[in-house]
Amino acid sequence: MANPRATFKQVDVTRAAKGVLAAGLPVGRVEIDREGKIIVLVGDAAMQPEKNDWD
Repeated sequence: MANPRATFKQVDVTRAAKGVLAAGLPVGRVEIDREGKIIVLVGDAAMQPEKNDWD
């Protein structure tokens, strides 16, 4: 079976993070779900609780 197409590319993540930085906000964490949806969490990464799959 062939490998499926990537749902996101590195350039997509880079653009999202640079956009947040250009807005003057710190990037806390970047999450990518299985469908390829990119979520950029703003703020200090140390202050955000770890997400658990069981939550």
